Amino acid sequence: MRAFGGEELIFNEWSNLILSNSEASIDTKLQKVNNFFNRKLTYVEDIEAWGQSDYWATPLESMAKRKADCEDFVIAKYFSLRNLNVPDAQLRLIYVKARFGGVNSTITQAHMVLAYYPVADAEPLILDNLISDIRPASRRSDLSPIFSFNGQGIFAGAASNATLGPGGTSRLSRWQDLLERAKKEGFE
Repeated sequence: MRAFGGEELIFNEWSNLILSNSEASIDTKLQKVNNFFNRKLTYVEDIEAWGQSDYWATPLESMAKRKADCEDFVIAKYFSLRNLNVPDAQLRLIYVKARFGGVNSTITQAHMVLAYYPVADAEPLILDNLISDIRPASRRSDLSPIFSFNGQGIFAGAASNATLGPGGTSRLSRWQDLLERAKKEGFE
């Protein structure tokens, strides 16, 4: 954390979150992680935080800056839940088109959310920095999934039975770069 110029306080709070919830129920883990990052990080565009148009920050980088865009919120939540022993197969980072301005709005923007799949064929629960409560995907009609991915690979869509695409995650260079940097920071 010091290497990134961040305060130890947020790292200690995050460490405490991980240590004190290792045996908690999955609902508690999801809520605690979602709330922690939604409260501790401020949304900013990558250009403001990192001086570049698209940068995927590691959890430590985001915590050090206390700033994140939607991908960074999702990445921090993903790695935190993995540290809480939530299996990779139950988590997916999902690129979506998010509709803003109500049900009749045509205004959309690229966005990313984290999905938790309780069982293989279940409807996922969505963790998002735009909405503080965790909702089933069916209650997020404002989101249209494009594709999803995790450490296992890229999936065509976000349904629990979505097909795993060929070639693993090698087609997502930003994800590959992030995984390498996160591993150096101690994340698996």
